Amino acid sequence: MTSKQTPISIFIPCLVDQVYPEMGLAMVKVLEHLGYSVSYDSRQTCCGQPAFNAGHWQEARQVAGCFIDVFKDAEIIVCPSGSCTAMVRHFYSQLFAGRPQQRPAAQLAGKIFEISEFLDRQGDIEKIHGKFPGKIGFHNSCHSYRELRIADPWQKILAQIEGIEWAQPEGEPVCCGFGGIFSFKYAPIATAMAKTRLEMFVEKGAETIISNDPGCIMHMRQQAAAQGLEVNILHLVEFLQQAMLAPA
Repeated sequence: MTSKQTPISIFIPCLVDQVYPEMGLAMVKVLEHLGYSVSYDSRQTCCGQPAFNAGHWQEARQVAGCFIDVFKDAEIIVCPSGSCTAMVRHFYSQLFAGRPQQRPAAQLAGKIFEISEFLDRQGDIEKIHGKFPGKIGFHNSCHSYRELRIADPWQKILAQIEGIEWAQPEGEPVCCGFGGIFSFKYAPIATAMAKTRLEMFVEKGAETIISNDPGCIMHMRQQAAAQGLEVNILHLVEFLQQAMLAPA
């Protein structure tokens, strides 16, 4: 457990930095509301995942090496993306195996947390209070669920918010089709997967879909717009900002 006096180093993924900066700002506001001091190092860039997944490991090492340099002295790192968190925690060990950065990469693996698992780990979920009337569903990203094993913190978090009516599809989380470069290389398949995933929520009457990964959100927002669906798709931290911090 991290002391509230310990500055939280935040890692802002590429999609948040370049497309959805409001998600990063929302995460900062939620953390500060819960009593944390937040630190942002402007030298940070990318975790290296896009190049790594595309097979360009040398280029990925250059970018990931910058990540290691920026965060090597951080005590705790919090990120609003399950996929970026999984990259650092699970795949830096492959990327830097047998190289000088192997040890600092391994040390970072134990310091980085996706935002919902961080709040759960810290025991902060019971301190979350707010109101958000409406029919809500949650999309747990593949990286969060299958690589980070984040199964239920989001349920605990949403249970703290008044006014929610559940509109959650049954069964285990289903992929939305994003998968990083997968959605570009296999666009027709990715589009069909997003359509299927959205239909699962719409059939339940969901008015708002919440997720914990910017890539999934971007992909589902694009497909929802293409289908003309009137559904609000928010990052978990955007949802919490609205539920906890909006004027009464």
